[in-house]
Amino acid sequence: MKRNAKRPTLVVFAHPRCPCTRASIRELSRLMTNCRGRVDTRVLFFNPSGFSANWERTDLWLSAEAIPGVSVAGDEEGSEAIKFHATTSGYSLLYGQNGRLLFSGGITGSRGHSGDNAGRSAIEPLVTGGVADRKQAFVFGCPLLGRDDNFNSEAQECRRQ
Repeated sequence: MKRNAKRPTLVVFAHPRCPCTRASIRELSRLMTNCRGRVDTRVLFFNPSGFSANWERTDLWLSAEAIPGVSVAGDEEGSEAIKFHATTSGYSLLYGQNGRLLFSGGITGSRGHSGDNAGRSAIEPLVTGGVADRKQAFVFGCPLLGRDDNFNSEAQECRRQ
């Protein structure tokens, strides 16, 4: 995955059928509004083999794709998630222009909860030239890879990374 050398790069890993990811996408929308034009953002949706074509293109994909400044792509077999050690949907990484990791973690305050949270509060100042009070935050969401990848209801157990 290439980074933008002119501005920070935010990468968000998402499971297309995780009900908790709705909150992460809402928080990403708020973040992008507050940081308009200052961060290159990519959302990578897990796409396992053996499922129907476009399995990953759910309403969550469409919601992420509708956010100005966000590019969306499938993550075939979770290959990028594996490289970046992402195991929970909503896991986000912010890199500076120099490629240095500035933040890792989630952008929601709890499972499926939108609103003020430590992750978004850390990322915004890092993108806008300020100083963050933390470099990490908990991630709340469903498992990104592995045996739980066949999500089909909101009754699935979510977890914190």
